[in-house]
Amino acid sequence: MAPTPANRARWSPKRFLEAPHRLGFSAAALVLGLSGLWWALVLCMRFTGSQPPLTLPEPLAHALLMTWGFMPLFIVGFLFTAGPRWLQAAEVSAAQLAPSVSLYVGGVLLIMLGFHAARWLSVLGGLALTLAWASLCWRYSRLWRAGRSDDKTHASVILCASWSGLAGLVLTLVGLAFADDNVLRSGIYIGLWCFIATVFAAVSHRMIPFFTASALPALDAWRPLWLLWCLVGALWWLALGQVLDLWFWPLPAVWRTLQAALEAFSASIFLWLAVRWGLVQSLKIRLLAMLHGGFLWLGIGLALQAMHHIWMAVTGESSPLGLAPLHALTMGYLGATLFAMATRVAAGHSGRSLVADNYAWALYVLVQLAIIIRLWAALPWSPNSMLLIAIALWVAATCGWALRYVRWFGLPRQDGRPG
Repeated sequence: MAPTPANRARWSPKRFLEAPHRLGFSAAALVLGLSGLWWALVLCMRFTGSQPPLTLPEPLAHALLMTWGFMPLFIVGFLFTAGPRWLQAAEVSAAQLAPSVSLYVGGVLLIMLGFHAARWLSVLGGLALTLAWASLCWRYSRLWRAGRSDDKTHASVILCASWSGLAGLVLTLVGLAFADDNVLRSGIYIGLWCFIATVFAAVSHRMIPFFTASALPALDAWRPLWLLWCLVGALWWLALGQVLDLWFWPLPAVWRTLQAALEAFSASIFLWLAVRWGLVQSLKIRLLAMLHGGFLWLGIGLALQAMHHIWMAVTGESSPLGLAPLHALTMGYLGATLFAMATRVAAGHSGRSLVADNYAWALYVLVQLAIIIRLWAALPWSPNSMLLIAIALWVAATCGWALRYVRWFGLPRQDGRPG
């Protein structure tokens, strides 16, 4: 009997176990959509005055979910897809990852339930996340040790970041268990900057110049290692600054001046780097432009951070920028880059052309609009409606991405190849 053509095959969740990216990205898409819908509901109830009390302060619950929710799952999907190639090691099957990924998703759902029911449920969810991530770190460490590649630099940075993520999860769990918000926030900051953003920096440094040179041969894949250390150093500097703010507020003006100087210097390097890597030339190729557009936000976010800290050094008060610098870095750099990279992996590993069609491009435009409006909503003169518009756009983009690509992950590759 002739095999069923790929475009007529039935969707099946069993295919999530055919490749790590299918499993990790599908799980991440589920959590991404749910977290966006949850936050939109919380904001709507806040503005209507009908919100029930949460077991955590609202901003802290939001930070916890957006840091430890979907991002690590996307990293799992990417890491165990690209990692074996980078390291020249044997592939890891999705079935081997499934128990840890399932435990992680269950942990996230328990944390969300605990926000509204009882804090101990969130503690139990945090324990599940910690155990799941420890298992995944151990598996990636084995992959790293087995690798035969002569160049393990980027993989080593990611390995260090992953174990830092475990340290952040342990602190998060301790903060949840003992109701210590400072410890909880410290764990979130370490997870955000030393783990998630550092993984993104390593991937950006390795992949953006490579993809650009492949699509635009006139450009070179220029990526000296000193740039990687600048990227990692800037992100760990952000982590240090936020943790010190948490425990030793208010900090002296000389410290704020030093923060602003280093952030302004980093911003200038990364904005220049965005142009050097081919930002302008990439605009003619949508999928490539998506990657470059995400990276551009790193320089913008650091520039806003520098302005924020200059204001604090001069006045001793928080600047009118509020949460704008943070969201430029998180929604902007991490969010837009995530959409771009996950879309590229989904297309390439489903046997489709490496292009951003109108649907993918529209989702990316929605993400960029959500970022810009969220930054505007952070300003003190912005109406409350701007925040609702931003989350509505974000939910439309995230749920739209999940609906399309989870469908793809449940179908066979269009080219008939395995994986």
